[in-house]
Amino acid sequence: MVLLGDELVFPDPESASPEGILAFGGDLCPERLMLAYRNGIFPWYNEGEPIIWYCPDQRMVLFPEELKISKSMRRMMRRNDFTITWNKAFEEVIKSCQESPRKDQYGTWITDDMMLAYIKLHRLGHAKSVEVWRGQELVGGLYGVDLGSVFCGESMFSKESNTSKLAFIHLVQTLEKENYDLIDCQVYNEHLESLGAREIPRNEFMLYLRKK
Repeated sequence: MVLLGDELVFPDPESASPEGILAFGGDLCPERLMLAYRNGIFPWYNEGEPIIWYCPDQRMVLFPEELKISKSMRRMMRRNDFTITWNKAFEEVIKSCQESPRKDQYGTWITDDMMLAYIKLHRLGHAKSVEVWRGQELVGGLYGVDLGSVFCGESMFSKESNTSKLAFIHLVQTLEKENYDLIDCQVYNEHLESLGAREIPRNEFMLYLRKK
C-alpha cells in the first residue's frame, strides 16, 4: 500500500491489495478526486482514519440496458406520487445520505470532510444529484460523480419506501438516453443487484474509463 504525498499521482490500480486497497493519505481536493475517479479509484474511510483509496478487483456496475424494474416498482412509478429533479438540492441530498442509517454499519463513511469535498465537485459541475420529492419534502435521492460516459454512484437514501430505487431508476433511464456506457456501483450491493447491477473484472471496467 502506497502513502500519498502532495503530488497528484496514484499507483497502478492493478497493484491494489486483495481487499482493493490501493493507497492512503493525500487529500480530497477536486483535482485529486477527479484523477482518482478517472482511474477507477475512490475514497472510502471512517471519521478519524487516514483517507483510504480503493480500486477493487471486482467492480459492481450496471449497464443501462440491463436495468431490472419489478412489478411493484412499475406500479409505484405509474401512480406518479413523486416529482424527480436533477441538481436542485445537492447539499441536502448528501447530508441526507450522511445521516441515513446503514444495515450492519455503525455511523457513516461520509465524513464531514468528504461531504465538503463533493459539494466542491458539484459546484465545479462534476458531482450531480437526483432528488425525489413528495410535494416540497425531499424523500429520496442519490449523488455521484459524472465522467461523461460513466456515472460513478456514491450514495443514496430513502425517507419513504423505495424512493432511492426510484431515483436510481430515473438516473439509469436518463443516462441510457444519453448513451452512457455504465453506472459504477463500486462494490457488491444486494439492493443494486436486484436492479440489474453485476460484478465485472477491474481490467474490463478500466477499458470503459479509458475509451475517451
